[in-house]
Amino acid sequence: MERAGIPTALLCNLVSIAERVGAPRIVRTRGIPYPTGDPSLDAEGEKQWRRQLVECALEALQTEVHEPTVFEVGQRRTSTSSAAAPSEVSHA
Repeated sequence: MERAGIPTALLCNLVSIAERVGAPRIVRTRGIPYPTGDPSLDAEGEKQWRRQLVECALEALQTEVHEPTVFEVGQRRTSTSSAAAPSEVSHA
């Protein structure tokens, strides 16, 4: 899809594997049994977490990258350029 010009983002908790296989945009999730949720949160807290995860993935999709780049939920992006710096990018 990337070669066709369609950006992709992989939401996963095994970031090292995603980097090894060359996923261009990696959004770090939570634990293995609940990658897109957190049963320790109340219903509203989990809803907020999931919304932040989706927003993070959408921001990742809008970011030009040139190698595997990790995006973290709940952190602001530090780069102001249109191309993401290698390694980890922070954003909310």
